[in-house]
Amino acid sequence: MTRHINREKAMYATYQNQIMTRPLKELIEANFGDEEADEYITKVIETAINNTERYHGYIDEVLDNWTFDRLGVIEQAILLNGCAEFDLKQVEAAVIIDEYVRLAKKYCDDDSYKLINGVLDRI
Repeated sequence: MTRHINREKAMYATYQNQIMTRPLKELIEANFGDEEADEYITKVIETAINNTERYHGYIDEVLDNWTFDRLGVIEQAILLNGCAEFDLKQVEAAVIIDEYVRLAKKYCDDDSYKLINGVLDRI
């Protein structure tokens, strides 16, 4: 499974947790099924979930006339995972931004990718 597909599944897991908090193991099983989840991606999900409040603050600081709470849940999940990857410091920032912009283009409103790009670029 490619890293991009793993990130997509991580986005699903974080999204699901934003809607209804569930144990990490359940989220991993629900989204990766019989396939073993990449250790790095599991860490991304865990970091995003465990640091939601801190990342919420970072995101609020860079949003102009908007707040994290007003974003769609998919946008929130994308940004949380992006912040988690920045914290883990294992992938270059440009790669992280590109990956999450791609997910925003696929799953969000037409212009949401611009918001994702701008927020991640400023964090």
